Amino acid sequence: MRDPREPDAPPIGVDPLVCGRHVTSADRVRVPDVRGGDLADVGAAPRLMALAALRELREHADGVPPGQELFDEAAGLFEEAELEGESPEEYAARVSYATGLTAAAVAQSVRDLVDELRELTRTTAAELPGTGFGSDSGIGFATRWVPRGRVFAAVMASNHPTPNVTWAQALFHGYSVAVKPGSRDPFTPLRLTRALLAAGLPPGKLAYLPASHQTGEFLLKEADRGIVYGGDSAVRRWQGDETVAVRGPGRTKALLDRDADEAITAHLALSASFDGGTRCTNLSAVLTTRPVAEVADALARRLATLPSVPVTTATATLLAADRERAERIRRQVDELRGAPGVTDHSARHDPAGTETAVALADGSHLLRPLVLSVDEVHHPAVGTELPFPFVVVAPWTPADGVAPLRESLVLNLLTDDEELVDAAVREPSVRKITRGAVLPWTAVPGIPHDDNYTQFLLEPKGVVAVA
Repeated sequence: MRDPREPDAPPIGVDPLVCGRHVTSADRVRVPDVRGGDLADVGAAPRLMALAALRELREHADGVPPGQELFDEAAGLFEEAELEGESPEEYAARVSYATGLTAAAVAQSVRDLVDELRELTRTTAAELPGTGFGSDSGIGFATRWVPRGRVFAAVMASNHPTPNVTWAQALFHGYSVAVKPGSRDPFTPLRLTRALLAAGLPPGKLAYLPASHQTGEFLLKEADRGIVYGGDSAVRRWQGDETVAVRGPGRTKALLDRDADEAITAHLALSASFDGGTRCTNLSAVLTTRPVAEVADALARRLATLPSVPVTTATATLLAADRERAERIRRQVDELRGAPGVTDHSARHDPAGTETAVALADGSHLLRPLVLSVDEVHHPAVGTELPFPFVVVAPWTPADGVAPLRESLVLNLLTDDEELVDAAVREPSVRKITRGAVLPWTAVPGIPHDDNYTQFLLEPKGVVAVA
């Protein structure tokens, strides 16, 4: 495999890996390099190949969990081993140049993914209630948690490597899995597939299937359970289908009901900019009782200090994009800036001024942070999600109540109003609450990210037997 750090090298070839076999596809798509040109030439599985893979997975599906030891071994291989000619360093560089994530963000995602693989047993125990009910007159009562089906489909996004643990978790519980990688990151699921197979996973339990959006939908329809990552259209398409877990736009918000001192401003800026602002849990809206312009200016000044350097630089924190993607984002930003009631605060503080994407010497385009303010809490810009540090600051009063806080993956409450906190916790469309200067993604095994995923995968089954 070529070194992805050489921009003039030919694209690497990637093809489906079905039940341990490499399968060449004539349908090819390119993965662009943020520096220009193409990074990878990917064979897309047509529908007939996907159907054959599902049939083969189902033939081998037995519902038997492989055991934690296999995932411990796979975690080590993923992190440290050369897998089918790819070193950890080559993998990390490919992800950076394909997704625009910084080298530091990719390194952290590897550590997070490895840790989550090694904690699957602990996560399961934390998310399931006790199963032993003692005995009565010589009869023992217990609950067994078993897979709700045999075949699982994962349609992944490309914003971050770590969510790939979700389909590994399905394997851990005994499912056979078909995974469609995101269009910009075919590398993470492929490397994890190779690591799992090298660790001893039975080949018939896993199929890696780069494919079109339509083939991804086909996989979700045909599988017993599945997960899909995507935008609002994916949410609308699959929300309400109890067999599919939907992971859409995060819409993480903060309610600021205290003065924005340096510590609070730093907390909000990090919440928005960590990993280049690509996480679903990155902050995208601040609703405040304080003067909106003052809060927005303070946040814009803080974010303006982030450097414009290539993604592989040690100090890099911002996302890079190829020219075409940068231009699409630039058009979205220009439309937002021109909307009635919107003020651009970054333009007066950021060294790039109104330039959304800064062209760097390596050919990539760096997406600069953007802070806007709006004149009322129900402005359409509130809730807008963009794949870089982007925050809308809006006015909020107690009279507005919890309504503007709805539809939040994470809601960061910087307030002492206990009645409001209680109302927010009880609001069904708010999935997680943080209080104080707690980063939105902070969690331990057992704390739901977006509902209880283990109970989505498993169902309880009563077992009553002679003690």
